[in-house]
Amino acid sequence: MNIKKHFETEAIRTQSERSQFSEHSVPLYITSSFVFDDAEDMRASFAEEKEKNIYSRFSNPNTTEFVEKIVQMEGAESGYAFATGMAAIFSTFGALLSSGDHVVSCRSVFGSTHTLFTKYLPKWNIETSYFKVDEVDKIDSLIKPDTKILYAETPTNPGVDILDLKQLGQIAKKHNILLVIDNCFATPYLQRPIEFGADIVVHSATKLIDGQGRVLGGVAVGRTDLIREIYLFSRNTGPAMSPFNAWVLSKSLETLAVRVEKHCDNANQVAKFLENHSNVNWVRYPFLKSHPQYEVAKKQMKLGGNIVAFEVKGGIEAGRKFLNNIKMCSLSANLGDTRTIVTHPASTTHSKLDENDRLEVSITDGLVRISIGLEYIDDIINDLDQALKA
Repeated sequence: MNIKKHFETEAIRTQSERSQFSEHSVPLYITSSFVFDDAEDMRASFAEEKEKNIYSRFSNPNTTEFVEKIVQMEGAESGYAFATGMAAIFSTFGALLSSGDHVVSCRSVFGSTHTLFTKYLPKWNIETSYFKVDEVDKIDSLIKPDTKILYAETPTNPGVDILDLKQLGQIAKKHNILLVIDNCFATPYLQRPIEFGADIVVHSATKLIDGQGRVLGGVAVGRTDLIREIYLFSRNTGPAMSPFNAWVLSKSLETLAVRVEKHCDNANQVAKFLENHSNVNWVRYPFLKSHPQYEVAKKQMKLGGNIVAFEVKGGIEAGRKFLNNIKMCSLSANLGDTRTIVTHPASTTHSKLDENDRLEVSITDGLVRISIGLEYIDDIINDLDQALKA
């Protein structure tokens, strides 16, 4: 009898077949290629009449194990692993879009994704129309006969806005278009977009899935027919994940639930602390009742995640001073690490945008994004407090 296992158990017990050495934990398969028994075995393998590893750009026991875990966690049918999160996003677009197609996307997306939409996809005659996070009701009016994909990330980066996945799923179904969701901030432990109608879910595994700032990685999971197209595109263009990174990330998934629970607990306490601080204008965290989409977040997320956004009083200069006075937390462009990371987008990651463009994606001059780590909570709060007071 097959008994359905829980999330944490699947994350630990899903693994590639053991070798003749009967190892407990799957070893590293650092090899570029694999051998065949004879000419017929080789022919049948290339013809895909049998499942067999051929070349590590196509598949490898380590990447297969990692992908199978994410597939189960997300409730998907199939998946493919990439060298980075952006490789996963670009390959999804490259595989599923053709010249003349149209994309509708939320304006609040990661900067490199925005660059794909505005600089690179137009080279192949693929256009994008944007809606703001509070303009979901306008999506219907943006959809054209050649619209192929509805795209969003939730929570958004860096403003931590929430989009209603159920509403997006209904819109995509009504217009018979694909819904692609970036689930990086939530991870499959907190949110499963496929349950709300998503066709493809993408992740930057570099973030919370790794969780320790060690390796790069990306993954896309979803419907078998769509992943097949993404796989064929990637098999020929080469953005595959390395076996070593897949091995690290697969081991990381074994502790994802435990880590994310602690991240969320710390983040919730930090958000409440900041909400009452005299040098803070506002705080945005999905599970704070003051968040504009609090009710939506509670419906589609298990917990609020590890990202807290807030506005320091005093604008860009105050944001710089805040960063300069941080003592324990890290100043870095990464997130989802065991270590708490502080970023001031207006003076760093989004400094090349003019003020109007920044405000379109909820980036005010004083906005600070904090990726809350796993340090003792009092130490995190004390460091933020002294920097704000300074």
